[in-house]
Amino acid sequence: MAVLAALAAWPEPGVAAARWMPGLGTTWQIQFSGRLNPSIDATVLDVDMFDTAASTVAALHADGRHVVCYINAGAWEKWRPDAGRYPRIVKGRGLDGWPGEKWLDIRRIDVIGPILTSRLDQCAAKGFDGVEFDNVDGYSNDSGFPLTAADQLAFDRWLAARAHERGLAVGFKNTLELALQLEPDFDFAILEQCFQYRECALVTPFVDAGKSVVDIEYSLTRGQFCAKAATLGIVAMRKRLALDAWRRACP
Repeated sequence: MAVLAALAAWPEPGVAAARWMPGLGTTWQIQFSGRLNPSIDATVLDVDMFDTAASTVAALHADGRHVVCYINAGAWEKWRPDAGRYPRIVKGRGLDGWPGEKWLDIRRIDVIGPILTSRLDQCAAKGFDGVEFDNVDGYSNDSGFPLTAADQLAFDRWLAARAHERGLAVGFKNTLELALQLEPDFDFAILEQCFQYRECALVTPFVDAGKSVVDIEYSLTRGQFCAKAATLGIVAMRKRLALDAWRRACP
């Protein structure tokens, strides 16, 4: 089923609840592996939705933090508790360098939509303030499906609308070629290696809108990107690829 047909078949969205929106200069910690370190000096903690308990979210709120849940929307992960809900027909090629993950056919919102809305329901029930959807750039990768930019735009906007219905802020992730089109639908931006690949300027629409933009670099030293980040209005940090607690934020 084509994306637009699937969207047409989906129920009309309800009235969006009021939601938190991080502004420029908001400080971040992003941690998806290892024991959570809540002492990191950051306003927002971005953590895995499945691995983080509601009690942890509540404790972070009590400490004055905002908390974002990580959800892999564009790829299947074999270790997730709902992995069995994904039929073979929507699973494509493996993600290079990430064993146990496969790209999804994002055109089949009729199939993967209920799984993702269930994940969002869990995110909201645990008390998270926002959501980061990962692997939302399948159209520009060797996914195994003939995905187009139009397919990606439709899918990403569908995700943003479902998050907003649940009162969650939603983050734009990496797909910088689509930043101008998607900025109105998203509340903040999370980038990886935009300085290494010299594409950070593409996120200017988010900065101009006063929305938080954070970039993670894995290879460059802080001396190679911190000054540039400050000039562009981007909050940047260096982290390990494992995205554990280790973090070296720009001053």
